[in-house]
Amino acid sequence: MQKDETLDAKGLMCPMPIVKLSKKIKEMQIGKVLELISDDVGSKEDVPAWCKRTGNQLLEQKEEGGAFYYYIKKVQ
Repeated sequence: MQKDETLDAKGLMCPMPIVKLSKKIKEMQIGKVLELISDDVGSKEDVPAWCKRTGNQLLEQKEEGGAFYYYIKKVQ
């Protein structure tokens, strides 16, 4: 997956991965892709819900080595 930025939120528990995601995506240009890495199990529901609520596009979601990877395209 092509990414423009990476946000490592490992070790952070809810709601901090979403707080950091919100802040980071605001700094990015429309059309750019952010890779979010989290080990918070709650992120599996929180990140897709956040994308739906904010209008940003979740391109891919996968689990690998005990971490969750999300690829989010900034739409607005």
